[in-house]
Amino acid sequence: MSERFDLIVIGAGSAARDGAARASRDYGADVAMIERERWGGGCPNIACRPTKAYLVAAEQVHDINAHAATRGVLAGPAAIDLGQLKRWKNSLRRSQDSWVELLAQRHTLVQAEAAFVDPRTVRIGERELTAERILVATGSRTAVPRVPGIDDVPWLDHVGALELESVPPSLLVVGGGPVGLEFAQIFARFGSQVTIVNHGDQIAARADAEAASELQAALEAEGIGVVLGSGVDAFRRESDLTVATVAARELRVTDVLLASGRTPNTEELALDAAGVETERGFVVVDDHQRTTADCVWAAGDVAIGPMFTPTAQYQARVAIDDMFGDGTRRADYRALPTAIFTDPELAAVGLTEAEARAEGFDVDVVKHPLKAVTRAQYTATQHGLYKVVFDRTTRRVLGVHVVCRGGSDIIGGLAVALKLSATVDDLALVHHIYPSLSEGVKAAAEQALSSPAPAVESLE
Repeated sequence: MSERFDLIVIGAGSAARDGAARASRDYGADVAMIERERWGGGCPNIACRPTKAYLVAAEQVHDINAHAATRGVLAGPAAIDLGQLKRWKNSLRRSQDSWVELLAQRHTLVQAEAAFVDPRTVRIGERELTAERILVATGSRTAVPRVPGIDDVPWLDHVGALELESVPPSLLVVGGGPVGLEFAQIFARFGSQVTIVNHGDQIAARADAEAASELQAALEAEGIGVVLGSGVDAFRRESDLTVATVAARELRVTDVLLASGRTPNTEELALDAAGVETERGFVVVDDHQRTTADCVWAAGDVAIGPMFTPTAQYQARVAIDDMFGDGTRRADYRALPTAIFTDPELAAVGLTEAEARAEGFDVDVVKHPLKAVTRAQYTATQHGLYKVVFDRTTRRVLGVHVVCRGGSDIIGGLAVALKLSATVDDLALVHHIYPSLSEGVKAAAEQALSSPAPAVESLE
């Protein structure tokens, strides 16, 4: 006989936890949560949070070595103790027992592999759970590219990289997206000789082309090699080294990090039994997060759509409100802020210049270099950019792209401006703080005025 619940959530990551919490808290739902491997999911355990801890350490190493002497700070050359960093990183994570204790306060927890029997029923071992509403939120994992010889080399992904006890002497990063770029800079600043190889003709494929180019210049200035328009043709093992054939030449490295894409965790779910349509393994959803099965919704990395922690939580809330509410809320990503947490960060909200032109807008663009901003001069920053894309006729801002340290904080605030249809004149005429990194947005926007205001200089 099946055990009945108001909602079954498959997964325990950001989307699953947020959806389950909203259902029980706001709608009084009796929720069963099924997780096969890791309570809490990827972000707090093996992805976002621990990665950012490593980025903080890498930034400190870099700043000491690059700026301490100039600023009169007495410090020897900085190096990283990766074992101690790993211990500190682990201290920031909640234990699995703690996750279970926390989640069990609200939900019925089941640790097992789940598979659909039909759109309302899930089998876990010898048990069957039934509900009128099921949320699939099983996340994703590193995609392993089909490269000859890859099974013969001991590759890393972001999970394995965070468990290393020593810094790799040399590292080949396969993939120029957010994960690849962040780890490339982390280990370059720790002392690795790093090369990024990327299939596309720009790093950060979804970013504005000029912003991506500016970030690439900053990374290359730190000694990181970047190979674009090429993948790895083959791997082979040679003694203690991995030999990668890239663009008709051989690269010999001690370590390889895969960061070229994600694979959804759907193979064991028997989605066909529920009538849930997939595309390349990802669950097809509409803007209510509904799947092709009447009783099944999906959210987070497993569903087709943006793959970020905040959007996973957002999608789960849309799904829960659709399940238990009036169904009027729809997913909307027109003012979605994003960031790659390199140094400088590449952060953006809205359309790229190319996207805006493709959508038929009468596009105009204004830009300002980061090195012209007073605050950036304290770190002798040479590479960075503020770019505003707007409609020439209506003056409405279509996108803002920032390449600078702290860019994510700048863009986060501008998401509201785009949501409220701010104009480029609004950005130019509103008050800004001096000296701050955010004033670069004002400096860029002022160039769209007929008579730009003079640059502000300190009177001190």
